[in-house]
Amino acid sequence: MLDIVLMVVAVLLILLSLLQSGKSDGISSAFSGSGGLNLFANVKERGPEKTISRLTLVLGIAFFVLVILVRIV
Repeated sequence: MLDIVLMVVAVLLILLSLLQSGKSDGISSAFSGSGGLNLFANVKERGPEKTISRLTLVLGIAFFVLVILVRIV
């Protein structure tokens, strides 16, 4: 039963992480030098982005807890 829940959480976690918008120009701009240095930029999330971000965090924590529970049981 825990295995099925773990797989569902894993799939949802992957989908939510793919839905998130990028907060920077990506790694290619870091090597090419285009644009300003935007490491650790403080960007406020609003609306649906904030909801997706928090849900991703909750599912990530649930994933690790489920992995530990599956390993123990």
